[in-house]
Amino acid sequence: MTVLFALFSCTSKQHADLIITNANIYTVNDSFSKVEAFAISNGKFIAVGTTDDIKSKFNAYKEIDADNKTILPGLIDGHCHFYSLGTYMQKVDLSGTKSYQEVIQKIKEFQKEKKAAFITGRGWDQNDWEVKEYPTKHKLDRLFPKTPIAVRRIDGHAMLVNQAALDLAGIDNDTKVIGGEIIKKNGKITGVLIDNAMELVNKIIPTLSKKESIQALKDAEKYCFDLGLTTVDDAGLDRETIGLIDSLQQIGELKMRIYAMVSANKRNLDYYLKNGIFKSDHLNVRSFKVYADGALGSRGATLKESYSDRENHYGAMVTETDTLIKIANLIANSDFQMNTHAIGDSANAFILKTYAKVLKSQTNRRWRVEHSQVISPDDFTYFTEIIPSIQPTHATSDMYWAEDRLGSERIKGAYAYKKLLNINGRVVLGTDFPVEKVNPMLTFYAAVARKDVNEYPEGGFKMENGLSREETLKGMTIWAAYSNFEENEKGSIEVGKFADFIIIDKDIMQTSIKNVPKIEVLDTYLEGIKVN
Repeated sequence: MTVLFALFSCTSKQHADLIITNANIYTVNDSFSKVEAFAISNGKFIAVGTTDDIKSKFNAYKEIDADNKTILPGLIDGHCHFYSLGTYMQKVDLSGTKSYQEVIQKIKEFQKEKKAAFITGRGWDQNDWEVKEYPTKHKLDRLFPKTPIAVRRIDGHAMLVNQAALDLAGIDNDTKVIGGEIIKKNGKITGVLIDNAMELVNKIIPTLSKKESIQALKDAEKYCFDLGLTTVDDAGLDRETIGLIDSLQQIGELKMRIYAMVSANKRNLDYYLKNGIFKSDHLNVRSFKVYADGALGSRGATLKESYSDRENHYGAMVTETDTLIKIANLIANSDFQMNTHAIGDSANAFILKTYAKVLKSQTNRRWRVEHSQVISPDDFTYFTEIIPSIQPTHATSDMYWAEDRLGSERIKGAYAYKKLLNINGRVVLGTDFPVEKVNPMLTFYAAVARKDVNEYPEGGFKMENGLSREETLKGMTIWAAYSNFEENEKGSIEVGKFADFIIIDKDIMQTSIKNVPKIEVLDTYLEGIKVN
């Protein structure tokens, strides 16, 4: 790319802060048209068109010849955990471990360097191990008899703890949990906690200092900007973290655009329902994140019929149904959006029917079901009005064991992205990072190819539910913006919208699909300013 700096001439040309020419630009407008160039002023697109047209009408201090590189609107992750990503960058990373012994080794190496008073981390997944069973705490007890340890499974719905952590949390054989499970073997606690059982340990984990929280947000921002994300939908934040984000954005210390889903506990509900929606150019607080059930990988997802690989086990609702109905009614009587985590077919059915009942004849509420992962045939029609928020890499991560959990019939209604799109007309695409990797190119690849990065399975995983490239790009841009009530300000390269865009090294719409995971983001721009 060539960058040219020019003095303004005394002509009738209009001033622009930045012009980009000779590019392969996918606007993602209503007609999904392509252009060659655009002009930016005061952080917004003021013209799009051909190179000759833009150059004839505008003068700018800075002009970039893109040398036919591909430009896309800034990418939006429609469901992630941005703040958690930053915090976990300060903890032991167990993602990609291939055995429990490797988990142990990583914890030992982390503690040798950090000497933490309380070891926390995330990323293990027993489904990736040769022995696909939950680990037990016994080795941790021997190696760390006095240092408490609490490390979450990759999906965040299970946690492995040692005896020191159990003692601090007051967990013993008599402890009862609703909406979760304390896993036992031969009558003894193994150290694995499911869903609400984890809250007993969460209460005794030391909180981050303000300095550590700020660093977590900045670390996450840099990581995401480098990968082409300009907006993130953070699925579950407390009032304090939202306030910190706002304060950093106001002084220019944090630039990432954040659609904040507020964790729907009583304290947060009381505050935001009283004070109403908060909106700035970089922060949008107008939704609540609610949990219905757990995750399929930890068998916490709530199913209508027993798990195929665990007799008489149905998962569990992590929020009681009466509470879910109460929350839905409160939000329905406000201007806020309700976004509910639902994985299993039973949880999805309950949430979809609850939405329909409390919203009644209300229109344009854009309530979302986060994950929409396993749907019974009779329940798909509810998605006519309800937006499915889905994560394509979940399908390619889970495909190795999902049918074991669900059986050959139920799997037909799982990860059914094309069917959901056909019913609603839109799907929101995200990653759920740090559950999955942040890289949006992996999202694109998984949605279209329905394979993992090793190109497995050869023909793709249930390809009837794969998305086209155009549908996928829309799901990562304009449809995600729509789900956030932000389609008039971002999600496409059009006059009047924020000049958020990325420059990539390959044409994502034309290159072989197997090349997509290797696409590199060369530059990320927010309001016409390079941020990576």
